[in-house]
Amino acid sequence: MGCDLLKLDPSLAPLTIKDLNVTREDEAEKVLKKLKPQVIINTSAFHRVDDCEDDPTPAFAVNTYGARNLALIAKKLGATLLHISTDYVFSGDKKLPYSETDPADPQSVYGISKLAGEKMIEYLLPEHFIVRSSGLYGTAGCLEKGKTNFVESMIGRADKGQPLKVVDDEVLSPTYTLDLAQKVLEIIPRKSYGLYHITNAGQCSWYQFTKKIFDLLKMKVDLSPTTGDQFKSKAKRPKYSVLKHDHLKRLGLDDLRPWEAALEAYLKEKGHLK
Repeated sequence: MGCDLLKLDPSLAPLTIKDLNVTREDEAEKVLKKLKPQVIINTSAFHRVDDCEDDPTPAFAVNTYGARNLALIAKKLGATLLHISTDYVFSGDKKLPYSETDPADPQSVYGISKLAGEKMIEYLLPEHFIVRSSGLYGTAGCLEKGKTNFVESMIGRADKGQPLKVVDDEVLSPTYTLDLAQKVLEIIPRKSYGLYHITNAGQCSWYQFTKKIFDLLKMKVDLSPTTGDQFKSKAKRPKYSVLKHDHLKRLGLDDLRPWEAALEAYLKEKGHLK
């Protein structure tokens, strides 16, 4: 998402973990003091979800204490903090879109660490935005996942002729990071602080999302649906984590395009489609 923000607003100062480690408060404060930001946008996260079950330490270091550190630094600098969170703070048992007012009930170490980060920010800094999103994919890819994403992973495996089994019982709103970045830059000047849900419109399962990728590309692949239980993952994923955009709606900003249109735009941007 950071690359998308920079693309939309070149005045932003892009920082990676090489420039600023959110787990080291003193070092992070020195870096940010030099920059004197009005707004700090925190896209850092430890989100290797299954690894979090084996060792919670990195998850809490980045997702909880990292968020705390940035909130404290923002307070000292008189800056606003915008923090990216996740749909994994919900259990997935509701079967209807989750509003910002719905109680969180994370079912994994990753989700717990992200919710704890949210609470740290709410406790420490009134001038904050917490933005929950889901199923993120972008042209720059994810640094922690080798600069790739779900879409590219599926295309890469299909190109190699590998059969694809994708879960059909986990429903969400996949979100193009460019669209998320655009909306983030829209809400910041409003100064309507608090919690936001921001995703592309609509909902689908991971299997339906994958099928749409190959339908758009007109590729014939060996694709079949499966269930989350078949993968026997260590971390429990929410079965349904579609997010309702009530805060955006109150501001008249709930106009994100459908996930299908966002996916097509992404494929064109990456050169997969003309």
